[in-house]
Amino acid sequence: MTPSKHLLAFDFGASSGRAMLGRFDGERIDLEEIHRFPNDPVQVGDTLHWDVLRLFHEIKQGLIKAKGFGPIDSFGIDTWGVDFGLLDRDGRLLENPVHYRDTRTQGVMDQVFQVIPKDILYQRTGTQFLHFNTLYQLFALSRKRPELLERAGGMLLMPDLFLYLLTGRRQAEFTIASTGQMVNPYTGDWDRDLIEKLDLPVGLLSPIVHPGQIVGSLSGQICAELGVDPIPAVAVTSHDTASAVVAVPAAQDDFVYISSGTWSLMGIESPVPLITDQTYAFNFTNEGGYNRTTRFLKNIMGLWLIQESRRQWNREGANVSYADLEREALDCKPFGSLIDPDADVLGFPGDMPERIRALCRETGQAVPEKRGEVVRCIYESLALKYRVTKDQIESVTGRRYPTLHVVGGGTKDGLLSQFTANATGSQVVAGPIEATALGNMAVQLLAQGVLKNLAEARQVIARSFALKKYQPEDQAAWQDALKRYRAIYPTLK
Repeated sequence: MTPSKHLLAFDFGASSGRAMLGRFDGERIDLEEIHRFPNDPVQVGDTLHWDVLRLFHEIKQGLIKAKGFGPIDSFGIDTWGVDFGLLDRDGRLLENPVHYRDTRTQGVMDQVFQVIPKDILYQRTGTQFLHFNTLYQLFALSRKRPELLERAGGMLLMPDLFLYLLTGRRQAEFTIASTGQMVNPYTGDWDRDLIEKLDLPVGLLSPIVHPGQIVGSLSGQICAELGVDPIPAVAVTSHDTASAVVAVPAAQDDFVYISSGTWSLMGIESPVPLITDQTYAFNFTNEGGYNRTTRFLKNIMGLWLIQESRRQWNREGANVSYADLEREALDCKPFGSLIDPDADVLGFPGDMPERIRALCRETGQAVPEKRGEVVRCIYESLALKYRVTKDQIESVTGRRYPTLHVVGGGTKDGLLSQFTANATGSQVVAGPIEATALGNMAVQLLAQGVLKNLAEARQVIARSFALKKYQPEDQAAWQDALKRYRAIYPTLK
């Protein structure tokens, strides 16, 4: 019988971070949140920063609290992609890392394309074009603050930075490195020639390691400070979406998933990169997954639209909950107005409802004035964007996907899951909610040799948590809405 294992996952989301404790009894994983803390960016002057020292302090608090649950067998860290910290030549952090929603990369993509044409850059990396990719952040630094790069002795993406502060180990975990548009998707290594063509300092990069390895343990200094044991550190799938995909409870290898949260990451797991003229036109990305698989997916603006709208209404004194907003949306007329969730103007903090109204005015639609009308517009637009994306995936692969797995915090939103089933015409299987932490822990178990392979890990997760299924409804109305959506936004193909 497999001995029980205690696993610690640090998971950093858009508004909070958590220390999650997992107990594996050989059959199931039981989860407990033992420490939660804010993960809000901090605006200083004209720059939006990670509050990295506060977050490192909170990691330490999670380690201290974990002591009360007995010996911990391993830990892993996951965050979102692309952001990084710079170290000086003595290994000290130069300054607070910059948040990807900062404005420093506006207009930078076009400057990069003057050096490396857009189509060549896609052929080299297979990465979706997003203005905040690591490549553009570094290019912006090289033009606006070259003295900072000159002082740097190393660059670490955020989960690798936290791991370094805890263990002293420098590395670039494959899945997180692959998000930045700097990795060759065929070799799984940095594309050094590309980086050098942009006159960026390739010497700052650490060697790439692949997930599923024990890569060190808590340093002696950390153990002495916190009174903890030298817990082994695992290179997990440290990009949060890569961890969420590990946790998709699919019985078959061929499935479409949506990792639903602040972003909606929608795609498939492929044994090889998919880089063609068609995928370039569709702007899909090829990012790393566990066991050198490719996460062929599209980044779609997700519940950020709801979250930022709610923040605005609460700033105005409304004090509404997400449940309130869902009820108000259900009371409004269907398909009053539709937006492209990925419109550039929607990607930054601010008055989201007014930006949505402006987009509706620009496209000659009814303008959503009530809160419920704005929320319904967001939900229906997201569901229709999922349908467009699913059609693109099926066009690229030549396959049909009757079931769509939705994992992550967005599965708590039953209305969006039902709309997704309606729009895509697919059964939606929703859950688990804590997919990212579970994927993180599953890779820890794989690294320890407790689980044999990814298929077994997914079976364990499917046994551990209840899943909810949604069947398509109102198909005629949603088909009409899809035709209208494509007419309003013909560039979505």
